[in-house]
Parts: sequence; structure tokens; C-alpha cells
Amino acid sequence: MAIALGVLACENETRLLVDNPLAPGIFTVQLNRRALQASRSLFDSADLLRVKRHRIGGACVLDCGIEVPGSVEAGRLLSVVALADLGRVELVPGPAHVASGPFVQVATDQPVAGCMASQYAGWEIREGDFFAMGSGPMRAAANREKIFEDIGYAEKSDCAIGLLETRTMPSVHVVNSLAAACKVKAADLVLLVAPTASQAGTFQVVARSVETALHKLYELGFDLDRIESGWGLAPLPPVAADDLTAIGRTNDAILYGGQVTLWIRGDDASLEAIGPQIPSRSSEDHGQPFAKIFARYDHNFYKIDRHLFSPALIRLVNLDSGKSFSFGECLPEVLQSSFGD
Repeated sequence: MAIALGVLACENETRLLVDNPLAPGIFTVQLNRRALQASRSLFDSADLLRVKRHRIGGACVLDCGIEVPGSVEAGRLLSVVALADLGRVELVPGPAHVASGPFVQVATDQPVAGCMASQYAGWEIREGDFFAMGSGPMRAAANREKIFEDIGYAEKSDCAIGLLETRTMPSVHVVNSLAAACKVKAADLVLLVAPTASQAGTFQVVARSVETALHKLYELGFDLDRIESGWGLAPLPPVAADDLTAIGRTNDAILYGGQVTLWIRGDDASLEAIGPQIPSRSSEDHGQPFAKIFARYDHNFYKIDRHLFSPALIRLVNLDSGKSFSFGECLPEVLQSSFGD
């Protein structure tokens, strides 16, 4: 079904509400506008990327792996959109001693805006029987999460774009509910949908290595305004046969194979103090494949120790002192067990 791409252009300029005296100008970008432009490649090359365009309740909805195969490149582009096009995402070779196969590499010079205000899957969407984890800059338009108050940001936009990690296509009711939450018309809403157990879905989850490091620091009360840039690397696991197994593998990729470098300003003492608390090994649940941990907690993410959700290795580079500090370690044996290598 052809969809006129004119619906991807908003009529009015996006207006940002910025109130962040600690870092003036940090959010002078238009997250939804940037993501909207980045999504054009997905819509323009839908057939080549093995994705399918739909119109649901007036909204543009792109199926990236439910009723269609999807592709690795679709996953890469989903990751770029999730970051509001504030970072580079590539498929690269990685350290063979950690895991075989390709790795997903992410780099950003706007880590707080790209990762925390956009990419973080902080919107738990429940509408009747429908469930999805929502991410992307539509979160900033909805402004429903406490994190936006904490980072001093909200966005008013006449368009909204987001990712839904789910096995079910959204209904008209779900579309209308999301549009209302984002304060836009349904015709100005774009949703990119992929289950975890798909090429695109697996890729876009593993592309969250930097985001998990920032979120861990946020949970620890660290001043995110000190973070200037981020780089991350994590192995791309085999696509699982079902979503539950895929959730295990994608989490393991970051928990036991993710490596992140953050460039930070300020004093060394605070970095040395907080560093050991950042990697996934700071959690008592660390050391087993995530699928086993998940089952032990009745498949409820919110029962799991929040300190687990972070990369295996973290390197903090102090731009002011010139010193760097490394914490954590990769566990290849856990990855082999999880990935079935």
C-alpha cells in the first residue's frame, strides 16, 4: 500500500521548551523533526529493506518485522531514528575473543539528548491487550516520564515519531491514544514497529549500549550534563526463534559483551568513586544468562535489580584532567551459552 510521504512533513516549525540552566543550549535540536527526516530512508526503500508501509487511523505505521522479514539495514536505520539522528550506528567487526560475528557500534556527541531524551525505551505502552515498549523522540513530545523533568527538557512538536518493540501491530485505538499523548494529530504520527525476534528488532536493541550506560549513571544520581560524548560496541546475536529468547540474547549482548567509553568533564575523584557501580557486574544478578534471570523473576523486568542493566565494560575519559578509568569485564562464556555458539 503506497503512502504519500507528504505526511512526513510537518506544516509548522517545531517549538522546543528548554529549561536547563546547567547546560544552556544542550537541547537546541528538534528531536522529532530530525527523526522524521531520518525515517525517510526506511519509507523510500521499503521494498528493498523488506519492510511494509501501513496507514492506521491516519498514522504512518511501518512494519519492520511482524508480517514481513525486515532486514539488518532496517535495524540500523531504526537505531538512527531512535537516536533522533544524533549519532552514527554501524555494523563492524568486533573482538573475536568476546563473541564471533559482527558487532553494533554507536557513537554520539549528543548523548543526553540522543540517548536519554529519545532512544531510551522508557514508555511502557498498555492499551487493553496491546503492549509495547516505546522509544524515540515521541517520548519527548509526550513528556510523561520523570526523566524529562530531571534533565530539564520537554518538546512541543506538530509531529511525533517513535519505535514500538512489540509483536502486534497497533490498532486505531492505540494510534489515537499515542497521538493524543504526544499532542499531535494522528496524521502527524509515525510509528516504526518491530518485535525483538527479528533482524531489525534485535539490531535496534543491541544499539543501546551507550544509552544503558547513561541510564545507569542517571539511576546512580550522576550529573549527566558532565557527559560530552559516548561510544559503544556490543555483539549482534543470532536472531532468536521467539521473542522471549530474543530478549535474553539482546540483553546478554550488552550485559556481558557491551563496551562503552564516555568522555566526561569534572574531577577525577567522582569518576573513581562511581566507576565500579556502573558495569553490570555491580549487580548481584550478574553472571547468568539473562533468560535464566528473567525466568527467576517471573518475566517481570521491574523485579530485577536495576543495577544489572548496564554494559559489561565502562571506560571514563576525563577531558579536563586527561586521565581515564576502566571498570568491569566481558564474559564470553555467558555469551556463548546465550547465543548458542
